[in-house]
Amino acid sequence: QVQLVESGGGLVHTGGSLRLSCEASGLAFSMYAMGWFRQAPGKDREFVAVGNRSGGSVYYDTSVKGRFTMSRDNAKNTVYLQMNDLKPEDTADYYCAASSKSYIATKAPAYDYWGQGTQVTVSS
Repeated sequence: QVQLVESGGGLVHTGGSLRLSCEASGLAFSMYAMGWFRQAPGKDREFVAVGNRSGGSVYYDTSVKGRFTMSRDNAKNTVYLQMNDLKPEDTADYYCAASSKSYIATKAPAYDYWGQGTQVTVSS
């Protein structure tokens, strides 16, 4: 059974930082590209970042580029999202997802497995 478990969410002030983690089990982790998505209340789920299987190539949405850093540790089956200089508009539930596609995908339907999400709230 595949599981993706996010952690690290919480409440921070504007300008603060959080580090999200996503631990995977039940799949050959190194064979999956991993992505982060977020969904704010009343809005559609949106792409945040995606990294290839090795983690050597990462692509970010323009709204987070320069503030967020995605990394992965294949030995620990874990992917991370370091979020700095957080803004109120970053408030959302954050989800990690795994994709078996050979290309880096920014659309949710390309992903095979999803975590349950972790909540991030940024106060102004």
